[in-house]
Amino acid sequence: MKIEQIYTGCLAQGAYFIQSKGEAAVIDPLREVAPYLERSERNNVTIKYIFETHFHADFVSGHVTLAEKTGAMIVFGPNAETSYDSHIAKDGEDFQLGDVTIRVLHTPGHTMESTTYLLLDAEGKEHAIFTGDTLFLGDVGRPDLAQKSASLTQEELAGTLFNSLRAKIMPLPDDVTVYPAHGAGSACGKNMMKETVDTLGNQKRMNYALRADMTQDEFIREVTDGLMPPPPYFPLNVKLNKEGGYSDIEDVLTNGQRPLSPTDFEAAANETAALILDVRASEDFANSHVPNSIFIGLDGNFAPWVGELIVDVKKKVLLIAPEGREEEAVTRLARVGFDQTIGFLQGGMEAWSAAGKSTASVVSISAEHFESVYATHRDRIFDVRKLGEYQSEHVEGSHLAPLSSLNDHLAQFPADEPFYLHCAGGYRSIIASSMLKARGIHNMVNVQGGYTAISSTQIPKTNYVCPSTL
Repeated sequence: MKIEQIYTGCLAQGAYFIQSKGEAAVIDPLREVAPYLERSERNNVTIKYIFETHFHADFVSGHVTLAEKTGAMIVFGPNAETSYDSHIAKDGEDFQLGDVTIRVLHTPGHTMESTTYLLLDAEGKEHAIFTGDTLFLGDVGRPDLAQKSASLTQEELAGTLFNSLRAKIMPLPDDVTVYPAHGAGSACGKNMMKETVDTLGNQKRMNYALRADMTQDEFIREVTDGLMPPPPYFPLNVKLNKEGGYSDIEDVLTNGQRPLSPTDFEAAANETAALILDVRASEDFANSHVPNSIFIGLDGNFAPWVGELIVDVKKKVLLIAPEGREEEAVTRLARVGFDQTIGFLQGGMEAWSAAGKSTASVVSISAEHFESVYATHRDRIFDVRKLGEYQSEHVEGSHLAPLSSLNDHLAQFPADEPFYLHCAGGYRSIIASSMLKARGIHNMVNVQGGYTAISSTQIPKTNYVCPSTL
């Protein structure tokens, strides 16, 4: 028996390849199925099953494509309904894989079809659990993603999750290995550990949601406390994962990697109303970019921010990417359902400038420069971090304008005077700058290095004080 975790950092997602005696199973595959096919061929094993822990909201799964290419059976847990051939398993149903067994443990709560898969070794001993979004390391899945389909409130779903954990998972031996679907950085939870594998015994000690003395009411309060609204692309991905019918990833890659000269790129943008998405480094975008382009750099939380900010998965996209990373960009867009990339700027910004096309830039200053102007501009500082980051500590006098809800704050930005934007490290503030410039607001000044750099200055800082403690 061999278990391999295939972890994708940009989505904080873990897929799993399990093999035994010439047979293999894949759990929660990503959309690009080549890695699983390559492992199957390299290890001389046949992919027999594709297990889905639930209908994923944060990425498009590769289950349908992988089944078409291998003939493997797609397996979901109870309550799942699909528009393609799949096996809807019963709670407790066993699947033989070589000399090991994979048992279905129905664990609703994150969603009503959510299922944990228990791996039993050749001797029938509980060896590992693949928990999907039911149990993370340090957290559990958010209970607010299935409300419409399940006609349940998030509190009712949280109560269901409480029962699932205590009836199905916590009674298992402490030495069972926990393999979750996500790690720190995923929007499917709020308090995940940076580790991606742990023992169940350690989770019983470390995970707040598995406290033995916790009541159901306490669990519901703690799990639902501080939940931010889910990204708007989540329901669209759930729909794709339920219904299938999306394009083959190879076709998406072919269309998206069409090289376009500056003239053809400009014409395509004008003719198709495509979004120009610049995925280079933030400093490169700040120095020079195509007017009205949006920056979301590959070297950050790329796919989640694309889904959060672009929203429309059917929007045509034109790419400006670092040379050699065009395929990566198209792939990562497709992972979250954005299939309409129609080409990239061949030669990048160098070719664009050489062709005499107009460019734009973002004014940026160092934290030290920001310190020198702070006293006279303290009423024009905007922090685009998340609420929790701002509450922890922020520049005194600054206004909170989270990147995820930037459009709600447009009226707050000064019309004529310069104003200052910062995030934690400089990535999100450049995204915010690009969005504002695309909306005709150009008088922002980006603080390089964000709050990390500001922290080393003498600029006054404060934290949020809850009114109930005053």
